Amino acid sequence: MNNFLLAVRSSFGFLSTIPVGITMEGLDEFFKRTYLHILVGIVLGLIMGAVAFGLQSFLSPQLSAVFIIVFVYYITGLNHLDGIADMGDGLTAHGSREKKLKALKDMSLGIGGVAFTALALLAFYAALVSLLTGEFLLPDGSIAGTAMVILLSLFVAEVSAMQCMLTIAAFGKSIHEGLGSILVKSTTLPKYLTGFAMGITACTLAFWYIGLPLVGPIAFVASIASAMVLINISNRHFGGVNGDVIGASNEVGRTIALVAIFLALKYGFGGV
Repeated sequence: MNNFLLAVRSSFGFLSTIPVGITMEGLDEFFKRTYLHILVGIVLGLIMGAVAFGLQSFLSPQLSAVFIIVFVYYITGLNHLDGIADMGDGLTAHGSREKKLKALKDMSLGIGGVAFTALALLAFYAALVSLLTGEFLLPDGSIAGTAMVILLSLFVAEVSAMQCMLTIAAFGKSIHEGLGSILVKSTTLPKYLTGFAMGITACTLAFWYIGLPLVGPIAFVASIASAMVLINISNRHFGGVNGDVIGASNEVGRTIALVAIFLALKYGFGGV
């Protein structure tokens, strides 16, 4: 029991900026239970959703979106966004696979990284504004409240983003040693399926609350599909995945989930 609690504490220390403390022993216990990504996603998603719920009540949709983004990176840190930047540099590097890998691991930021990061942030912002300004019909004929929609959407998006990282770790092939490779080696199929079961249950229950049980699973599966696409792209350019690709999948998966939720709500409840 003590080892499990140590793993839970370390999972928050590893995946967020919450000051819980982290040790190598704790990381070892966490890597034995990589499905705890989903538990972290559930807790962070609830916190993000609650903050967004409050912000939209007294700010415009555009300002709310900006402050939501600021809070998301305040509580999760910038490591995953850095993964987007590094992956962007690697993907846009010309030449052999060796040159692409060198750009991927290079500490300096190139134009590819700037462009990918800017596009990721713009997409995140646009998805939030779309949800904050949309009017979505519920099965009983009423209009869904913006506050509840943004709360549930951020919850589902964060759970989905964590599942994306597990997807990369479970199905990707590591290209060099590091924390990313440890996560890849540690994420076995049973651990992945445990996380999947936890995640899809949480996402289903979230929108079930307002009578739309299919919206959450649609977003969850859509973000997993985005992780599979990233694996394919990374394999073609780099010959496998690393920590940067895992981090990038978190950012991509969160935004894809938000876009999927918007489309599912706008074009038919349950998402046809």
